Amino acid sequence: MSNYMISIANTDQQTIGTIHDRRSKLKVKAFGLFRSRLKPREGEVRFFVTAGDETLAFETEGYKRHKQLLILQMISRYCMYLGLIEAQIHSTYPRL
Repeated sequence: MSNYMISIANTDQQTIGTIHDRRSKLKVKAFGLFRSRLKPREGEVRFFVTAGDETLAFETEGYKRHKQLLILQMISRYCMYLGLIEAQIHSTYPRL
């Protein structure tokens, strides 16, 4: 599995973190759905993660036909970093 650089925001911005893949130059931004309003950008890929009471949204930045497996690996590594072991990744917004 590749090593990804994870940056966690320490300000009150919309994003709570960003995952960087050095090889493909792809970035995936993490959003807390209850703290920010995610406005989908055209041409980017979105995934959602549920883990207990926590719901996160992830959106690519600079998506250019990257494989979805790469994006899912980046998201799963981010969830492991946060300690969200029971995280479930969804391709659409989960109706809870």
